[in-house]
Amino acid sequence: MKKKAVLMMAAVMTLALGSMGVYAEEAATEEVAAEETAAEETAEEPAEEDAAAEETAEEPAEADAAAEKSEGVMTYAEYVEAELETEVVVETYVQAKQSWWEDKATLYTQDEDGAYFIYQATCSEEDFEKLVPGQKIKVTGYKTEWSGEIEIGDATIEIEDGNYIAEPLDVTELLGSDELIDHQNQLVSFKGLTVEAKTDEEGNEHAFFYNYDNSGAEGDDLYFDASINGETYSFTIESYLCDAESDVYKAVKELKVGDVIDMEGFLYWYEGANPHITAVTAAE
Repeated sequence: MKKKAVLMMAAVMTLALGSMGVYAEEAATEEVAAEETAAEETAEEPAEEDAAAEETAEEPAEADAAAEKSEGVMTYAEYVEAELETEVVVETYVQAKQSWWEDKATLYTQDEDGAYFIYQATCSEEDFEKLVPGQKIKVTGYKTEWSGEIEIGDATIEIEDGNYIAEPLDVTELLGSDELIDHQNQLVSFKGLTVEAKTDEEGNEHAFFYNYDNSGAEGDDLYFDASINGETYSFTIESYLCDAESDVYKAVKELKVGDVIDMEGFLYWYEGANPHITAVTAAE
């Protein structure tokens, strides 16, 4: 009896120990799994923090892109409202260089809101070479007028960090309207105009003139007329801007009366609209 009882107690103890082993193994497995999960979550946190840091780092760049004008610098609207012969300070971007002579630079410039013609600003030849299309500059000078053209004269230039190239604005439908002058000096385009004849003093017809009265020769400004909707308008190749070796100068010399063309250029003003054309192509 005692032997049987001992054997039964031994069996019970064996079963109990076996169950405890299973429970211990399961507990150990659960503990390892928990540790692995915690390690994975900890490993993911830096990545999330890095992403947040990258977003934070990007914010200043976005803020810079949308930044207002620098302190003391006018907006385009303020420039427009400024009285003639008063000092103006603008930040703008070079779109084209017309000329440099004796440390004086003449430039076509524009920002996102409007354009500024810079006439004979003080500028060294070394700095003039840096004024590539898109280059940001700060201009301090005086707002002046010459035969309807609003410009900044007696100016100085500071080269700044920044770049902007304007897209031409199609102003074809504004030709002949009072609204056209609102885009003075901007890079603009004209679409689908027909070349009209210019008649000299002898009654001969030409597709273009050398100078406004045909008194010039190769290398001088070119003048030509083109029409749309029954109205004819005058256009110019400014030889300082686009000389006789430029593609547009050569293209205008090849024009024939009746050609239908598209154009791009700067909306200069002289006793009315006097666009300085920089590109001429057959109309699409």
